[in-house]
Amino acid sequence: MIVEQLNLVDFRNYAAADVALVPGPNVFVGRNGQGKTNLAEAIGFFATLGSHRVSNDAPMVRDGADAAIIRARLTHGERHVLLEAQVNRQGSNKARVNGASVKPAELPRYAQVVLFAPEDLQIVRGDPSARRRFADQLLVQRAPRMSGVLADYDRVLKQRNALLKSARARGIRGDALSTLEVWDDKLVSLGTQLIEARLGLAADLGAPLASAYAAIAGADHDLEIEWALSIRGGDPEEGAEAASSAAGAPDIATQFREALASRRSAELERGLTVVGPHRDDLMLRIRNLPVKGYASHGESWSVALSLRLASAELLRAESRLGDPVLILDDVFAELDADRRARLAGLAGDYEQVVVTAAVEGDVPENLRAHTVRVEAGRILEAEPAETNSPKGLPVRNAGVTDA
Repeated sequence: MIVEQLNLVDFRNYAAADVALVPGPNVFVGRNGQGKTNLAEAIGFFATLGSHRVSNDAPMVRDGADAAIIRARLTHGERHVLLEAQVNRQGSNKARVNGASVKPAELPRYAQVVLFAPEDLQIVRGDPSARRRFADQLLVQRAPRMSGVLADYDRVLKQRNALLKSARARGIRGDALSTLEVWDDKLVSLGTQLIEARLGLAADLGAPLASAYAAIAGADHDLEIEWALSIRGGDPEEGAEAASSAAGAPDIATQFREALASRRSAELERGLTVVGPHRDDLMLRIRNLPVKGYASHGESWSVALSLRLASAELLRAESRLGDPVLILDDVFAELDADRRARLAGLAGDYEQVVVTAAVEGDVPENLRAHTVRVEAGRILEAEPAETNSPKGLPVRNAGVTDA
């Protein structure tokens, strides 16, 4: 997949911007705070329908505007697709594909992007929620239908928690809350789908993750990945690691239902669902030790990078859209010369790579084929001049019609 053209209206610090990109490496260069990452964020939006920096959409809309418009012209082989998203400060977002209104959830079917940014260090060092978010975003990119499963699970979880809180307030205990069984059935059904998909993802990521880490770090430290499931005992969300799956263990649905039954009293006391995929953690280990808390700064960066590169390899192997666009946001300044060279060698193999950097010299030379300079929300110049890029998309302030 190739992004040929990116057009922004009222997005972040851009009143309007029109950027041509080329196959192979593209570098956005500019001092910090000028808008380089905003361009990368806009490209990534089509794949994840969100930002890698903030949890809600409002910050992506320029001050004083009610909505931002993101347009991108993509090519998949000989096929051209024009994607358009209207990101609203309030209310639901809207979308178009080749001018026809669609639901925003349709956009990731046409765009696959893997973005690495400094914030990804939180996947390694942060709370379990950061690792769950990483895994779930990749799940949706592999199988868009999982977006519905995640949304439905979240809805059922909120309803079940509301019932538990109400029961706690009324002093209900034990089996007196018979209506909870209805929500248990829904939670188990949806949660089982999510857990099984996550387990499959971890299994599929294992080999490319170990390979990527060995390539970046220059050494094989046996990087391992495994889910700690709350249905198997313990509470990974609170630091109590669950046991691994044992041979002959019951199926996931049975384990889930048994875990809910065994923790019923605790849930009623706390007014909270303490068992399920919303409490699980994706465990990362080097030399049989958890990366979180034991890995050095350099090792943590290498692990975070490896997670994204392994994701890109997984999508590349499965996708009919060609390679995902690989975005490396402000990465090279944090790496030593050896790791820079190793990462550049891996990234240079993709159909299109987008790199952002404050200092052009931080980017290895083989990734500097096409340079775009950014200053204060303006695109100053692109080098070299001959890019064979298509004509720019029209900049217009009209929003997207209702989907």
